[in-house]
Amino acid sequence: MPKEHSAGGVIFEDGNVLLILMQNLKGEKVWTFPKGHLEAGETPETAAIREVSEETGWDCEIKTDLFKAEYSFLRDGNLVDKDVRWFLMKRVGGDGMPKTPEEIFDMKWLSLEDAENELLYKSDLEIIDLLKKI
Repeated sequence: MPKEHSAGGVIFEDGNVLLILMQNLKGEKVWTFPKGHLEAGETPETAAIREVSEETGWDCEIKTDLFKAEYSFLRDGNLVDKDVRWFLMKRVGGDGMPKTPEEIFDMKWLSLEDAENELLYKSDLEIIDLLKKI
């Protein structure tokens, strides 16, 4: 069974997180955190910084390693094992304009409580729980 590796970033400032609205494999729009696949030769850290920049338009640096999510899902009838390394980030530049506007339908800053009401994925909700302890 194939194993996929992704990385993503959680921008957390003044008690608020940045969420993006993307389309999932079923074609539904879902609020989540920016993430994506590791490209050849990339470390999880460089992939997370690149993906956050592409999907949010913000240049970020990693503050700390946050969480590793591991799960399985079906794609085209095939079971895929996936892991995602999540990093806590802070903005250091950029303009907040996604470089992949065809993938990102919206973005918004939310308090942890409001984000918890928007997020559907178990791993995203686990991230909110971790942020509440910071």
